[in-house]
Amino acid sequence: MKPPPGLILPSSILVCKLQKYLCGLKQASRQWNAKLTFALIQFGFTQTPTDHSLFVKHIAESFTTLLVYVDDIVLTGNNLCIINQVKDYLDNQFHIKDLGELKYFLGFEVARSNRGLVLNQRKYCLEILSEFGLTSTTRKIVF
Repeated sequence: MKPPPGLILPSSILVCKLQKYLCGLKQASRQWNAKLTFALIQFGFTQTPTDHSLFVKHIAESFTTLLVYVDDIVLTGNNLCIINQVKDYLDNQFHIKDLGELKYFLGFEVARSNRGLVLNQRKYCLEILSEFGLTSTTRKIVF
């Protein structure tokens, strides 16, 4: 890494020490994950041993889960008060942006009903059909 423009070093053997990790460096994503993990554990979440991107918090009758994918977070649970506390905590720590109810995640469309959740990959299927020129066909395709 080179010194910033305008910084004149008296000797070529001097180096600059980074005070924080910068985007684009190899360790930046690892440090971000470590910082987020530490904050979640401080708040009372437990990192699951089988999936390190999944965090759970269980207090009496309330159950909260938090799933992390790079810099996206899916937060759900059965107690809206605790969910709001988690969002406030994360906003104080990291200045997060709340995108509201989950509609898309990792290519999946998420729809809620009173019977549960429905996940589908309609967008992905349409992209595949388009790629093979099958979007304007009148034939029925059976999967």
